[in-house]
Amino acid sequence: MTTRRNFIKINGITALGISSGLKPKWFAGPIQFESHRPKLSGRKFTSKAVEETISNIKASIKNPELAWLFENCYPNTLDTTVNYSEINGKPDTFVITGDINAMWMRDSSAQVWPYLPLITKDAALKKLILGVINRQANCVLIDPYANAFNMGPTGSEWDSDNTTMKPELHERKWEIDSLCYPIRLAYNYWKLSGDTSFFDENWQNAGKTILHTFKEQQRKNGKGPYHFQRKTEVASDTAPNGGYGNPVRPVGLICSIFRPSDDATIFPFLVPSNYFAVASLRQMAEMFSVIAKDKATANECEALATEVHTALQKYATYQHPVHGKVLAYEVDGYGNQSFMDDANVPSLLALPYLNAMPATDPVYQNTRRMVLSSDNPYFFKGSAAEGIGGPHVGMNYIWPMSIIIRGLTSTNKEEVSQCIIWLKNTHAGTGFMHESFNKDNAADFTRKWFAWANTLFGELIIKAHKYYPEILQNT
Repeated sequence: MTTRRNFIKINGITALGISSGLKPKWFAGPIQFESHRPKLSGRKFTSKAVEETISNIKASIKNPELAWLFENCYPNTLDTTVNYSEINGKPDTFVITGDINAMWMRDSSAQVWPYLPLITKDAALKKLILGVINRQANCVLIDPYANAFNMGPTGSEWDSDNTTMKPELHERKWEIDSLCYPIRLAYNYWKLSGDTSFFDENWQNAGKTILHTFKEQQRKNGKGPYHFQRKTEVASDTAPNGGYGNPVRPVGLICSIFRPSDDATIFPFLVPSNYFAVASLRQMAEMFSVIAKDKATANECEALATEVHTALQKYATYQHPVHGKVLAYEVDGYGNQSFMDDANVPSLLALPYLNAMPATDPVYQNTRRMVLSSDNPYFFKGSAAEGIGGPHVGMNYIWPMSIIIRGLTSTNKEEVSQCIIWLKNTHAGTGFMHESFNKDNAADFTRKWFAWANTLFGELIIKAHKYYPEILQNT
């Protein structure tokens, strides 16, 4: 994704300090927490259930700034990024990321995810999310290796990339999670609603395409058809070795040439994405078995999930000298391993959030301590906050997403509270979450309109309201 750096200024002065609710000496008058949502007539979609949730949870939040942040952020995906229509009588929803006018398979799933629990209360919202599921199945059938799509066959700024581009594609970076997120959304939609209408011949063909692509990228029979190169000065924006990535030994894991950050992997067996694939394959197996009564495809999904999981246990762990047995971030099957974590999801930190590993797992807990420490080269601690960043933006930039995921995967009330405080104090007066911010200066941030982070923040506040309501009274 394109990185855009923003510096907030008021009257020519960088607005550091406003986000904490404290008035700098140069700031005249009380800070007003007026809604930053579009006017009702300008919103892309309005959900009665979402509006009721905003009203109910706002009433339980004592701090006016935190209540304001929740009101701005939680509905941001619906307010600004969704385009709903019906094609041949079927719901179809195109979801942009925010300031990039394209639909990422990952982001679009994650952006609507926090609204999923409300579909039993709101028929229109249910149809909107069904439209995302239908659109994603069509995208998989257009090209399972693409990470981002246009609304139609318009072409994109990346048409010159050395890969097999099509006019429907915005970008063609192969990322395992691009095929996992649609399964996660469809599976949980089914479990919550009981509606199986989405699992028609089209979705089943998409599911079989996902299964085939995962097997193809195990690279047991050569490198496979996917390659990617881009003319760029940024090394992580292209793939080495003729576009096929660094070499791997075929041990049962699935190659991902790019990370969920859209940065190139160093070792193509991306561990958190392979764990996500295991969970997704098991979900898909259940759908094929229960809904379609297709035992053969279900068994293929289960067999691949077992193979990948077995390989992860053998190749993805390491006895760390400080933290004990931990997970590597990337491996190659030759014994090489990379130890870090990236803010984008799937990440090692986010594995329980994706139902890919229990939060109580000792290896996860050891890994969590490692990635939330200086032993992770992309963990940053500064005067503004502490959290995980990544190569996509660079050193010393913390992603609010990582702080949110830390809170969502924590069972410690004090840790959840601290995450919310950091997020409240680092929006730089904008009322929204950003892609990243400088660890020492939250007014130095990237991407002022990043809907995934906004909606995810809403999900954290909803979790706090459910499990730790006292946090919202005391933060």
